[in-house]
Amino acid sequence: MNKIKIAIVGVGNCASSLIQGIYYYRQRNQPDAVGLMHWDLGGYRPGDIEVVAAFDVDERKVGVDVNQAIFAKPNCTTVFCADLPDSGVKVSMGQVSDGVAEHMQNYRDDRTFMVADAAEPDHDKVVELLHNSGAEMLLNYLPVGSEQATRFYAECALQAGAGFINAIPVFIASDPDWAARFEQRGLPIIGDDIKAQLGATITHRTLTDLFKKRGVRVERTYQLNTGGNTDFLNMLNRSRLESKKESKTEAVQSVSERRLEDDNIHVGPSDYVPWQNDNKVCFLRMEGKLFGDVPMELELRLSVEDSPNSAGVSIDAIRCCKLALDRGQVGVLHPPSAYFCKHPSRQYTDDDAFRMVEAFIDGTWGEKLSEMPDNRSRTGKPVAAKS
Repeated sequence: MNKIKIAIVGVGNCASSLIQGIYYYRQRNQPDAVGLMHWDLGGYRPGDIEVVAAFDVDERKVGVDVNQAIFAKPNCTTVFCADLPDSGVKVSMGQVSDGVAEHMQNYRDDRTFMVADAAEPDHDKVVELLHNSGAEMLLNYLPVGSEQATRFYAECALQAGAGFINAIPVFIASDPDWAARFEQRGLPIIGDDIKAQLGATITHRTLTDLFKKRGVRVERTYQLNTGGNTDFLNMLNRSRLESKKESKTEAVQSVSERRLEDDNIHVGPSDYVPWQNDNKVCFLRMEGKLFGDVPMELELRLSVEDSPNSAGVSIDAIRCCKLALDRGQVGVLHPPSAYFCKHPSRQYTDDDAFRMVEAFIDGTWGEKLSEMPDNRSRTGKPVAAKS
């Protein structure tokens, strides 16, 4: 099979885990491939992915080979594949825009961004770089709250004729106007806001669905997350969290038996604990009523390395996007978006989304479309994203 040529925006911890993973699994055979949802996905293996362009704004990364830039500060994720060869791809200066929160300058350099003193590219420059690199798709790993910057790069992807995978909670794939533009341009898009492989939100969703199936009514719930990476530091600015909280909250509400009142559900980042680095700790509590209106409570503590948890999903989203390009499928890829993302344009239970994405991968999705539930969330309405 041909290589899958991708461009990455934001060479942070998630990009580090993804690129390490490409080389890590390239050195392994299927029996040794622990930690993947799919070893072979439509004929593509993890090692078939090749990063051909990358954008960042940090002076420690711009101009550096991408395979070395992923280990530069403030990245702090686990290094599980250290000896990477030079890729020959230098990190290009990106658009700063709203990608760097103002409060970040108040922290030590090894914890935050050091913006490079270089000219920011305009649309034409980024489009030219994407064209010249041969990138088939653009993966958005910008910080939470990068609304303007995300739209800038989505526009560049459209102009460059590249698919788009939106790993962050800025609503592009779930915005009807943006979705229509990608469809009209003949390009696939997956989004929004990548779920973790086995993280806080997917665990919360699974338990919420279990309550419903076992006849236990959820009365109140919270999900409190702490971490010490740059993402958690960035999210101390609460004004950047509106779309993040909406994305994570809707992911849980959509599989609930009934929609909880706003005061009875809290899902979202809670605090920055520097010494946790890329380790994310989730404290989850659910209160409900079972047989005879008798109350019950569930409490759970989950500890995971945040960025590998994300990369374990992105590596499948990339290959699904490539399958769509091969097959001429355009617009929002609903099965991958529903299974891989917190805020797809159409919410499904994870069981339904799993069956859908497996059908998408084996090429029978069109045939099975009539067998699937309608495109309504469990709250009784399609997900309406803010533009």
